[in-house]
Amino acid sequence: MKGRLGMKLCCFDEGRLGVVIGDEVADISEILAELPAPAWPGGGEDRLFAALPALMPKVESILDRAPRKPLSQATLRLAVAPTKVIGAPVNYRDHAAEAEADKETFFAHQLIRIQEIGLFLKANSSLVAPAQGIALRHSDRRTDHELELALVIGKTADRVSRDDALDYVAGYAIGLDMTVRGKEERSFRKSIDTYSVFGPWIVTADEIEDPGNLDMELTVNGEVRQSANTRDLVLGVPELIEMASSYYTLHPGDIIMTGTPAGVGPVAEGDTIHARIDGIGSITVKVRAA
Repeated sequence: MKGRLGMKLCCFDEGRLGVVIGDEVADISEILAELPAPAWPGGGEDRLFAALPALMPKVESILDRAPRKPLSQATLRLAVAPTKVIGAPVNYRDHAAEAEADKETFFAHQLIRIQEIGLFLKANSSLVAPAQGIALRHSDRRTDHELELALVIGKTADRVSRDDALDYVAGYAIGLDMTVRGKEERSFRKSIDTYSVFGPWIVTADEIEDPGNLDMELTVNGEVRQSANTRDLVLGVPELIEMASSYYTLHPGDIIMTGTPAGVGPVAEGDTIHARIDGIGSITVKVRAA
């Protein structure tokens, strides 16, 4: 989805819609009145992202006069309500090699090539904003961080080709796909409350020239754990959208987490995760016990 105005969209404080400009956030919440009323029982798509292309002229017209506040004084919230969160297993070449070499942690059925095993779903109840932090469950088992480029679908996508796929992207964010290690299915181990971190905002697609060439880094307590570039994805953004939409319709607001590079490792109560992706920004996430 090509917007008319490159921006960083966010939800802040108590349900306010904003655009991050430098070290301030402009409050454009008045455009929410333009959204259609939700029908009972609801569901199906994120109403904001479904309407966003039509709302862009209104956003442009109010942005200069929108009230602003320092970003440091705003509490950033989750800015999207997807029908589904889609994960891409073992989608970096170096992570595939790392997993293959550690069979005590990664089991054989978890190492099947993504082209063969396909994608997986995470419960959208696992989604949190970075400021909400990660609440560890199953303290007797290893929980790992997985840094990922996350994308948001901007319009209904059904059996989309990779050549057209980027036209369906509303924007990008930083994702953490937190994972309890074990033999269970991925969807089970990755759907724990707070185990899908998404933020700090959504950078509209027109601000990211090439999602296949973005540097990323994750540290835990200042120690670099993951450092990579999205050029090393096995299946890039267009291919992932093609694969996902060939099996199920993607709705506005749906999230695809594109996979994690090598360097995944355990976190513990009291740890601080810092992650950044070029062109998007950075997040700081605290780890606590559930």
